[in-house]
Amino acid sequence: MATSFPINDDDSAYSYSKNSQMQREILDDSKEMVRDAIIEKLDMKIMLSSSNTLRIADLGCSVGPNSLVAMQHVVQALKDKYHDNILEFQVFFNDHVTNDFNALFRSLPIDRSYYVSGVPGSFYDRLFPSRSIHFVHSSCAIHWLSKCPEELFDEKSPAWNKGMIHYIGSSNIEVLNAYVSQFEKDMEMFLNARAEEIVEGGMMVLISPFTSDSLMEFFGSSLMDLVNEGKLDESLVDSFNLPMYFPSPEDMTKVVEKNDYFSIERIELTYPESEVEHDAKILMINLNAILQGVLINHFGSKIAEETCARTILRSEEISAWMKANAEKSGQLFIALKRK
Repeated sequence: MATSFPINDDDSAYSYSKNSQMQREILDDSKEMVRDAIIEKLDMKIMLSSSNTLRIADLGCSVGPNSLVAMQHVVQALKDKYHDNILEFQVFFNDHVTNDFNALFRSLPIDRSYYVSGVPGSFYDRLFPSRSIHFVHSSCAIHWLSKCPEELFDEKSPAWNKGMIHYIGSSNIEVLNAYVSQFEKDMEMFLNARAEEIVEGGMMVLISPFTSDSLMEFFGSSLMDLVNEGKLDESLVDSFNLPMYFPSPEDMTKVVEKNDYFSIERIELTYPESEVEHDAKILMINLNAILQGVLINHFGSKIAEETCARTILRSEEISAWMKANAEKSGQLFIALKRK
């Protein structure tokens, strides 16, 4: 429940597992919505007519601990709905092949009431046999694109995003359109794959961060500072964009209705109170833990570390910007049922 993109998770103070409070807040704030979706919308008698095993998949699990908390919430809600002591649960934790599944499994609670499997691979592809999964959960993962739109790096394209690292903050509408197009292509693959894997009447709950603020621009500014100091080639910045798109309710409704394999049982955009967003330094450390992996992959460890360190040092400037703009991040909750 974190990125669906390779992340750096060593034992440092800035590691992901130690700095994922934002994801935990999103998880906690959506707990009751997940429970309500299970209690009110999931018909397990039909799904379990030939088996006593309920199979759950968590897509984009990362290294924990948030994914483990999420699965405990889901399993408990299923137990509360279906009072049967012979019901068994199997949980599949999925993330990229580079994910440290050993770190995740070392954190498994001893008293868990479910069986565990790890499933490496991109969730934009098929992961499970046909009609084998009853419930899918994914939090803070579907906003990671399978790749950046290629036209962002083409100097001849109207969507060339020179000097920027994301669509947020860019004044070029073609950049945004390129991101939207890539998101729609990715979600078509995602929904088609899940439609094959989820049993009829099965459910999928997706929780995605939603933001229109420009905090990630500060990482871009730090990169450009390194360019101006002669420590980084500008072409490396021009060839880098963050593979992230934060979908709106309208975005999700459009792709689900086009796909037509799922019915929308609930879709809601909320703006819960965030403790992390009250402290600019903690917020940027959390963002650093999320972005560090993609920065390392493109720029190398030295530049990535200096970029993140410089951005965190700008906490006072970022705090003042946050207060002046009074922007607040939200989260998008979607509950889908397989037709």
